[in-house]
Amino acid sequence: MHTYLVGGAVRDKLLGRPEGDRDHVVTGACPEDLLALGYRPVGKDFPVFLHPRTGEEYALARTERKSGRGYHGFLFQADPSVTLEQDLARRDLTINAIAEDEHGILIDPYGGARDIEARVLRHVSPAFVEDPVRLLRVARFAARFAPLGFRVADETMELLQRMVAEGEVDHLVPERVWAETRKALAEPQPSAFLRVLREAGALRVLFPEVDALYGVPQRAEFHPEIDTGVHMEMVLDAAAAIAPGDDLVGFCALTHDLGKALTPVDELPRHVMHEQRGVAPLRALAARLKVPAEHAALAEVVCREHLNAHRALELKPATVLKLLVALDALRRPERLETFLAACLADKRGRLGHGHDAYPQAAYLRQAREAAAAVTAAPFVAQGLAGPAIGAAMERARAAAIAGQSLK
Repeated sequence: MHTYLVGGAVRDKLLGRPEGDRDHVVTGACPEDLLALGYRPVGKDFPVFLHPRTGEEYALARTERKSGRGYHGFLFQADPSVTLEQDLARRDLTINAIAEDEHGILIDPYGGARDIEARVLRHVSPAFVEDPVRLLRVARFAARFAPLGFRVADETMELLQRMVAEGEVDHLVPERVWAETRKALAEPQPSAFLRVLREAGALRVLFPEVDALYGVPQRAEFHPEIDTGVHMEMVLDAAAAIAPGDDLVGFCALTHDLGKALTPVDELPRHVMHEQRGVAPLRALAARLKVPAEHAALAEVVCREHLNAHRALELKPATVLKLLVALDALRRPERLETFLAACLADKRGRLGHGHDAYPQAAYLRQAREAAAAVTAAPFVAQGLAGPAIGAAMERARAAAIAGQSLK
């Protein structure tokens, strides 16, 4: 029996990045061997065990064979005869198909270390096309490693395009699409995720509401980048810089301008009412991908209200209060922070505006604090009851906001 460190831990070590989860492959063994050594079984579809002391994952070396459509259609073989090279061959990318033995020696039959040096995302074998989730994974790895200069190999992009053309992507279930998208939105350069999907032809299949933004013009005085799709990519990357690892902010950034794809042609490049028009496609996307309720709800508020955030210093106090109430920010101040991060990303996600100040954020925080400080107690003491208390509190909160000046 031999054990090897595999996958992301080896890859990240070669990249000089902090190691994440440490996964291992075991060759020359059967489940009974690991059970006898105290390993705890956790795998449902194939033999995976947790080390009795470290808790790290150890999987028996296995091969897989396509038996149907989609990513469920696989048959696995795991027995002592399966070699390390055979196990590595079933992996998606060469950079993830490197192993390290107990002496620190690399086993790299598919050139992963060379591709790390060349900054290339390349598939291991033609069997790559058998699992449609791999298309999403390549796009997600692009979002993670684009800042390091990684690109998708030409021959791998050709395989991605073939997967889309042959309908393999159509078999992806919403939960898997959302799981990979959510991870991509938390990566350092989420725009690369969209660009890979778009070049492969998968964006129009999986995210037609987003794909429709490309080629839609905007007013150059507000958007020097012109193209709405390009703007959306820039907003995504700005969001990743403002709120690193926050996929909730990322989803709000992704969907904030969906209404611009619905602007009548004769109104372009102006986008009057795009905030309201964007709600329907946002709801459709969120429902189709089974997006978590909080993501969908906050994204909808960002979609409807992001222009009000930009105009916050000019709004009437009563309108500012309505914005805060729409966010439920008086009870949940963290929602205001998510909203402001997405709006700041929208402001900075424009050509030449990557470092713009955003005093609106400080003002809206002050307004929230002033409004939240108003309580019902004084009005109850005055003898008010029922709806009269709510009306009085609303007036008092608007007055408190009116008394704020940007500090």
